[in-house]
Amino acid sequence: MSEILDFVQRHPLLVGAFVATLGLLLWTEIQRLTRNFSDITPQEAVLMINHDDALIVDVREANELGSGKIPDAKHIPLSSFGKRINELDKFKDRKTLVYCRSGQRSLSACKQLKAHGFEEVANLKGGIVAWESANLPVTKK
Repeated sequence: MSEILDFVQRHPLLVGAFVATLGLLLWTEIQRLTRNFSDITPQEAVLMINHDDALIVDVREANELGSGKIPDAKHIPLSSFGKRINELDKFKDRKTLVYCRSGQRSLSACKQLKAHGFEEVANLKGGIVAWESANLPVTKK
C-alpha cells in the first residue's frame, strides 16, 4: 500500500491523467447504456426497412450528399434538425432509422427524436460509410 502512495506522490500528473481518462471512459459507457435508442448494423437496418417500413432520416449536410443516400431517406441536415423536426410528426408511429456519415452526429438527432415523442428510434452504426461498405444500395436522387 505504501508503494502505491509513493507512486502517486512521485507522479501526480500521470495519476491525474489516468483518473481523468478513467472518468471519461466511465461517463461514455454510462451514456451509452442509459440512452433509449439502439445502434444497429447495416444488415439490421435492412431488416428494419424491409419488414417494419421504417422511416429513414439522413442528417448529413447538403454538401455531403454527392456520394448518394439510402433510397427513400428523408434529408434533414442536423444543423436545422431542431427547427424542422415537426416535418416528421406524421411518422411518429413508425420505426425510425437515423444516419449520418459515420454514425456520430446522428446520435444527437436520435436523442431529439426520442425527446419529441418518437417511440422506436435506431442509429445506423457506422453511418453511410458502413452502409456502402456492406455493398448496400445508394441513390443519387
